[in-house]
Amino acid sequence: MGVRVFLAGASGVVGVPLVKLLVGAGHQVTGMGRSPQSDKTMSVLGADYVAVDVFDAEMLAQAIAAARPDVIIHQLTDLPARLDPSLMGEAPLRNARIREEGTRNLVQGALTAGVRRMIAQSIAWAYAAGTPPYTEDDLLDGDAQGSKAITMRGIIALEELVLGSPPLEGVVLRYGNFYGPDTGREKPEGPSPLHVEAAAYAALCAVEHWQPGIFNIAEPQGEAASRKAVDALGWRPDFRLAERTA
Repeated sequence: MGVRVFLAGASGVVGVPLVKLLVGAGHQVTGMGRSPQSDKTMSVLGADYVAVDVFDAEMLAQAIAAARPDVIIHQLTDLPARLDPSLMGEAPLRNARIREEGTRNLVQGALTAGVRRMIAQSIAWAYAAGTPPYTEDDLLDGDAQGSKAITMRGIIALEELVLGSPPLEGVVLRYGNFYGPDTGREKPEGPSPLHVEAAAYAALCAVEHWQPGIFNIAEPQGEAASRKAVDALGWRPDFRLAERTA
C-alpha cells in the first residue's frame, strides 16, 4: 500500500530518480525545492511540487502540514551543478547550513504536523581514521580540521536531529561518493563509490522496509561496509533505474 511522501530536494541528482522510483512503486509524492521551474518536471514524473525555501521555517511547516505526509525524505544539499570543482569552495559552508538549520526546520515541521518518520541523507566518508571497512558503529571524525571540520559539524548536527527528536523515528543513509547521471562522474571514484540511482533506491527501500537507525550505502570493496542495509532494507548496490522503467 502506498504512502504519502514529502521529498525535500526533489529536483536534485538523487531526488529526480527517487521521485521516479517512489511514484512507480505507488507512493504519493510531494516534491519540495526552491525553483518554481521544477513544477513541470515533477508534474511529468507524476508528483506534486511546492517551491519553499528550507530556511523559511514558517512556510516550510505550512507546506509539510498541507502535504500530510507519512514520511519526510531529506535529500537537500547545496552543491554546484555536476560538482564543478571551480565552484566547490563555498559548498562546505552552504551544506553545513542546510544540514544544521535546514534539518532543524524540517524536523520541527514534521513534529508540528504529526509526522513520525524521516529519512535523511548523510555521508559515508565521515568516519574517524581507523581500519576499514567502517561500520555504522564506528565513530565519526569529530576532530576533523579545516573544511572537513565544517562538513562534520553539519553531518553530526543532521544525524543528531534526525535520530534524537522523539517521537520522530529517523533513518540516516550514509551515502558514498556519487557517480552516474548529473554527478559529473561517469565512473566510480572515492573511498566508497555509489551510483546515484542506487542511492535513490536505498531511500525507497527505507520507506518500504522501515527500520530506524543508521545505514551505510556504498558499493562493496569500498571503505564503508553496507551489509546492514542489504540485510535489513533489501538494498542492492548494483541497482539501476532501468530495472524499474524497462
